[in-house]
Amino acid sequence: MISSPLILHFPSSMQMTDEEFFEFCQENRDLRIERNKFGNILIMPPVDSETGNREFHIIGQLVIWSDENGAGIGFSSSAGFTLSTGAIRSPDAAWVKLERWNQLTPTQQEKFAPICPDFVIELRSNSDNLQPLKEKMQEYMQESGIQLGLLIDRKNRRVYIYRPGQVEECLENPDTVSCEPILPGFVLNMGKIW
Repeated sequence: MISSPLILHFPSSMQMTDEEFFEFCQENRDLRIERNKFGNILIMPPVDSETGNREFHIIGQLVIWSDENGAGIGFSSSAGFTLSTGAIRSPDAAWVKLERWNQLTPTQQEKFAPICPDFVIELRSNSDNLQPLKEKMQEYMQESGIQLGLLIDRKNRRVYIYRPGQVEECLENPDTVSCEPILPGFVLNMGKIW
């Protein structure tokens, strides 16, 4: 069964500020919540256990590389980022260069940081529609700071690669995906992700 997030539409007079949205998310911690650039709230169902395991393997690989590299910090799908459009997004995995992260104040770092990650990964679960995920990736590509995005479509065994100012690239059933030169030496092993 394909599902989409539940989208709550608000009149412009009832739009939440960033602070109000943060508080709303804190009061509803058990929900997976994002806000799109139009101010609508998206409530996503939890991922299935198999997809959660695949996310675990993605994040594990990113953690190992990030700890060895030391040039930035990584984030899980629980982290929210405030984009320049006003959207607040939570990629399945993300990485930000340390020099960019350190430019934020401690208060900014403790909320939905007003920064677009340098690198994001979105993982399509069996119940996700592909098109909204592609649109989300395009939204990241319109942001300053983003350098690389991967959309992993397990269902069709494809990896869509996004780079600013370039056409989307699609790899069919790759064994590995190189994230060079943005993440030097990071090669995502797809064995436990497929």
